[in-house]
Amino acid sequence: MQLTDPTPRPVSPSGIELPTLSVMLWPILPHEPFERRIAAVAEAGYRSVQLYDEMAQWTSAEHRRFRQVRDALGIAVDAICAYRAGFSDPAQRGNFLDEVRSCTESADSLSCRDIIVVSGDRVDALSATVQRQASIDTLNQAADIAASRGCRLFLESINPEEAPEGFLNSVTQGFDIVGAVARPNVRMLFDFFHEQMSGGNLISKLTKNAELVGLVHLADVPGRHEPGTGEINYRNILQRLFALRFTGSIAMEFKPTGPPVASLRAAREYVEDAWRSGAVGSEDDELVAR
Repeated sequence: MQLTDPTPRPVSPSGIELPTLSVMLWPILPHEPFERRIAAVAEAGYRSVQLYDEMAQWTSAEHRRFRQVRDALGIAVDAICAYRAGFSDPAQRGNFLDEVRSCTESADSLSCRDIIVVSGDRVDALSATVQRQASIDTLNQAADIAASRGCRLFLESINPEEAPEGFLNSVTQGFDIVGAVARPNVRMLFDFFHEQMSGGNLISKLTKNAELVGLVHLADVPGRHEPGTGEINYRNILQRLFALRFTGSIAMEFKPTGPPVASLRAAREYVEDAWRSGAVGSEDDELVAR
């Protein structure tokens, strides 16, 4: 399916262009052929996707086929995931750095610069203080590897209901680590679904740590469905992002409740409408994803 060129991205009343809207691909038509899944994203009006483990078993021929489909549909890959090893266990440092190195090579082949990383589990024999310092030390080394390829690392915290053994289970903890690493290519992925399940208070956490946020993920609670279907007030959150001058990507990571194309399109229009409707907060606030 060949699509026409996308229309210009919407502009807010203050003249701020809507950031890139993307789709994390894993929940979309997971049992369909890869080409159909990408086509559904494009048909819904998006021009970017994020990949979790879709590339893990690809052959060289499948990589070429993906690039052909991507180019035909006008789709970019704006983030991939390093999910096999975590950064918080010092015994796993070598494995984590090897995975980051491998991901930078994959990112380069996809013209992508952003890599999502996770902490891994708590280690019973280690204190939280030791694992925090291990995270800082490992991420500093990983930042050098990523920088050599022009890549950025985005830490993702996973809520304790879904990952009860995980070390990083809140953005507050993540912001502390990112701030201590203090590298321009290490930032936080603020996943509102995970953080709502980890304790809520989303807008306050976002505002207080604005300069450390490079990417946001959207899904509602409960059920990980479309924004606006659950308890999270996404209109206020999106308007706050506007007030903060956010320029990173906004990615959908939800399980559609209806036909995927229609659900993705409705979510895109929901975000665009909230963006157009204006800001909540000070005009002096600024959030720039560097």
